[in-house]
Amino acid sequence: MTKKILIIDDNEQNLNLFSIVLKSAGYETLEANNGVEGIRLAIEEKPHLILVDIQMPVMDGFEAIQVLKSELSTKDIPSIALTAYSLKEGRDGFFKHGFIDYIEKPTKLQKFIRTIEGHLNNKA
Repeated sequence: MTKKILIIDDNEQNLNLFSIVLKSAGYETLEANNGVEGIRLAIEEKPHLILVDIQMPVMDGFEAIQVLKSELSTKDIPSIALTAYSLKEGRDGFFKHGFIDYIEKPTKLQKFIRTIEGHLNNKA
């Protein structure tokens, strides 16, 4: 069974790059360019993993995750923050918001794939 990953990022280049990399690694991808669209897709499609940019217009990544974690149908879907934004609390700050991990942008693509695979295989 092919695992489905939802990517939520307002930067079209990042969205396309992450999608191409994940598809080449054998995953199915869904793409949304804002938090509202991402929430809709997550509820409809029930992906195995959600990658969420933090700084976006319309609804930022923290708000989107808060909504997804409050929805019965999406609350257990693991989410990873995609961010160039660092929290004062560091990694723990992302955990407090409901993310299981975060990936800094820009990122090395091999590290990106290892992180995704680790979480999808529960080895992270």
